[in-house]
Amino acid sequence: MQHKEIFTNGKFIAAIATLCCLLWGSAYPGVKSGYILFNIDDIPSKLVFAGLRFTAAGLILLVISMLNRKSIFRLSKKRSISIFFLALIQTTSQYVFFYIGLANTTGVKSSIMNSAGTFFSVFLAHFIYKNDRLNINKAIGCALGFVGVMAVNFSTGLLEFSFSFTGEGFIIISALMFSVATVYAKRITRDMEVMVVTGYSLFVGGILLMLSGKISGGNISNFTAASAALLIYLAVLSAAAFSLWNLLIKYNKVGTVSVYNFLTPVFGAILSAIFLNENILSLKNLIALVLVCFGIWMVNKVR
Repeated sequence: MQHKEIFTNGKFIAAIATLCCLLWGSAYPGVKSGYILFNIDDIPSKLVFAGLRFTAAGLILLVISMLNRKSIFRLSKKRSISIFFLALIQTTSQYVFFYIGLANTTGVKSSIMNSAGTFFSVFLAHFIYKNDRLNINKAIGCALGFVGVMAVNFSTGLLEFSFSFTGEGFIIISALMFSVATVYAKRITRDMEVMVVTGYSLFVGGILLMLSGKISGGNISNFTAASAALLIYLAVLSAAAFSLWNLLIKYNKVGTVSVYNFLTPVFGAILSAIFLNENILSLKNLIALVLVCFGIWMVNKVR
């Protein structure tokens, strides 16, 4: 089967999108473990760590592209500018806002606020693409998915209202950046190789993240076999997830694919519980998964 046939098949879409969210979900305990292994406790160093991860991910994709005889050096000025803006939005800006916001609010609220990116993607697609309009099924599906994310992160602290621009506000901006990047990636990959675009986006965005962290005084050390292996895993999962996701976005409606993003915090919570020795056999996890899956079904339901 060719790329288009695979990435437009309903069963494959569900499987690939779920895999992407599972990979991104595994990054939650992975990044937390990285902070411990590399002795990172300040935001600038976290940015350097993220920069290393995404730079390595980009290099992996670019090397694979070269081995598959894809042209990675013959880019026009227009295409180079487009890729740079995608890198700035999808990788650099998104994660700068995310890490600063996460430092100024709780993990629970960050997970819920970040899931707002699905709403942004669906609404942006409604106004940009004529064949991706918002309807009652999408509205109900998004609402159910959001409730599911709230359920998996429910705690007494969730009932306490508090909002700070550099905390919850930055997390929402981060989610908006991801949504804008999703819509923008669909546009520029129409006549460009997805793997090349994604590779440069991660590589350039990672370099910018490292520079911003270094300029702010960040640094990472304590490279061991364990820490290096974890960094490689995080780079590989980013390379795989972002390239597969951008392929799905290229061939399908943004709203249809973006709704799967609600699975990411659910997988993140469950995997964090497994690898960080927390209880996962709770009713709220089951309720969250059911709500998110039903929400995804609603969005993809043919009216």
